[in-house]
Amino acid sequence: MCLTEALKAEMRQAPIGEFCPEYFRGMGYQSSTATTPACKRADGIAALLARPVPHIYQNDLIVGSIRPLFVSLTDTERQAARDAIAPFPERRFISNKDHYAPDYETVLSVGIGGLLSNIDASKKAHAGDEKALDLLNAMARTLRALQEMLRAYAQRAEALMGTAGYNSGRLAAIAERCLAIVEAAPKSFAEGLQLLWMIHTCFLYEGRYAMAFGRLDQLLYPLYRRDTDSGALTAPEATKLLENVFVKICERRFYRNADDVVNICIGGVDADGQNAVNDLSYRILEAVRNVNLPGPNLSARIAPDTPDDFLDACLKVIGTGLGYPALMNDTVNMAALRRYGYDEADVRNYSMVGCIENFITGRQPPWSDGRFDTPRFLEYALLDGEGFDKGRKGLKPPPPAELDSMDALMTELERQLAHGVKEYVEDFHAKNVIRDPENHTSPFLSCFCKPCIERGRDINMGGAKYPSVHGAVLMGVGTMSDALAAIEQVVFIDKAATLTDIADAMRQNFVGYEKLRHRLLAAPKYGNDHPLPDKYAVWFTAFLADEFDKYRTHDGGGIYIAMAANISNIDAGHRIGATPDGRLAGEPLSDAASPTYGRDKTGVTATLLSLAKPDYTRCACGTVVNQKFYPDIFEDGKRQKLLSLIRVYFAKGGQELQINATDTETLRDAMEHPERYASLVVRVSGFSALYVTLDREVQEDILRRTQQK
Repeated sequence: MCLTEALKAEMRQAPIGEFCPEYFRGMGYQSSTATTPACKRADGIAALLARPVPHIYQNDLIVGSIRPLFVSLTDTERQAARDAIAPFPERRFISNKDHYAPDYETVLSVGIGGLLSNIDASKKAHAGDEKALDLLNAMARTLRALQEMLRAYAQRAEALMGTAGYNSGRLAAIAERCLAIVEAAPKSFAEGLQLLWMIHTCFLYEGRYAMAFGRLDQLLYPLYRRDTDSGALTAPEATKLLENVFVKICERRFYRNADDVVNICIGGVDADGQNAVNDLSYRILEAVRNVNLPGPNLSARIAPDTPDDFLDACLKVIGTGLGYPALMNDTVNMAALRRYGYDEADVRNYSMVGCIENFITGRQPPWSDGRFDTPRFLEYALLDGEGFDKGRKGLKPPPPAELDSMDALMTELERQLAHGVKEYVEDFHAKNVIRDPENHTSPFLSCFCKPCIERGRDINMGGAKYPSVHGAVLMGVGTMSDALAAIEQVVFIDKAATLTDIADAMRQNFVGYEKLRHRLLAAPKYGNDHPLPDKYAVWFTAFLADEFDKYRTHDGGGIYIAMAANISNIDAGHRIGATPDGRLAGEPLSDAASPTYGRDKTGVTATLLSLAKPDYTRCACGTVVNQKFYPDIFEDGKRQKLLSLIRVYFAKGGQELQINATDTETLRDAMEHPERYASLVVRVSGFSALYVTLDREVQEDILRRTQQK
């Protein structure tokens, strides 16, 4: 068994006890003598990082594991831990806790010791500023705990030498690497990877989710190049080190039946705007292919001068069935980010967090987003301000009979949407603003955001170079485009029904209106390069981008729009009644930026031509377009056609593409015989997963995707 498979086998052995990081953090709070919230919190983090006994797998090359956080507790101990942490509440996703791409470039350049020196310099610059000094002391405390953690792992590696099942040579290398990076900047590829993974492990200890690695091929390439040029490292050895880390990214999945969407970005352009693909980009692709697990969430930036060889290498990995990397159009994404005034160097260095969210790497607070279900506003416009979800209401509209033209209907729909956007932003602000920010600092995270150290400010309190941003995730572009096209076709072109008929049919879920539903279903649909529905997708993107652009986050950042459902189109559909496209009440909405599944019937070229028409430079967050191809398209000799199609799609303005290489027959069989398909990985939306572990509704949603040839 190879090292990678052996490590997977080890991780399938469940740890004893329960996952309880608060037990260790609580120890730190209880023993802390600090008098300020920031330093108290730092003591809690320090105990969390330094007190658990390190765990080293027999097949580890790079160390750092969440396994030490599993402990056996009595009810009394568990409650005591909860009581200890209660005075120190954590931020949540909506209030900028995680989904972040750290500034790893600085720590790779100067080391932990260099960061501590930068803190000392900042303390001198901020002499007399008690708040700044307090935070800087807290930051230094957490970095020293990281150093303690590295020393503890080195000591553990040395203690395990000679133990049955362990390789003493590997343990010696682990110990040497950990000690080498306690103070100094890493001098080898392995040291650099170890430093990044240990910091990432610390974020997991803190309870942060979807923490990205940023542009890993750019971050580690100087060390990789130095080692390979000197002969200290071979490309296969680098791949094995990467595989070791990528298996461990899935540790939560093995232990806690929980995912962790760890985005890694490769490719794109460099600081001068030139092609940035390098040999390490290919090693990362090779490593994820060999690991063959749903994580990490790999994203490939594709620019006009990105080599075809790199895009082809991406397609080869996608063709294995992993469904990643997701392919990102650099031209569109950078144009979208420039709208918000970021420095060009920062735009060119963007990466992704979470599923597909564009992020200014290490220069802004953590990401947040929320869901905006657009079809319910069409319900409000046609159904007297009410919808299927009785807990919500829209504005009072005119009766359908008074909406005597498509323009009149669109005016009312825009009024409903504008009101909905205003309500959404008000609700977001109410949830996003922290009432006592001094008790919600993030001293460790702030060490990895520029220029928090120089400013002496927390990442969420003015320390970051840029303000926070928020993503409004728009649900149902396909549903809305189809519905509006159907209304225009059936009511205003064919005059085969009235808007009142449509409204009555929606209320009855088309019971008794089957002929009308048939007409609506027969109207042109988005995803077939037809101008009627496509113009509504163009309108949808532009209008909602304009509306959300009227608002800002609490600290002045933009509110981006996104079209990325991440299976929420299923839940959103449960809350929305029948729609004028012929969709029945409770059925899923269209997924992300994709057409409604099964309605794009004229081939993949027509589908992508439709999808390229909206102006995605208005979608600074990003979009998700899911496509499903038969596996044989990825064979040598056929793959070039798909590569050329992607190039055309991106040249015409498409923003993102992700592909499942599977067939409907396989997916159906996996639903019936899950025991035969334990390792079947599929692209769900902005992430990949093991197909047989998905809920039935999600499996069926993937099954409905049009099978492209």
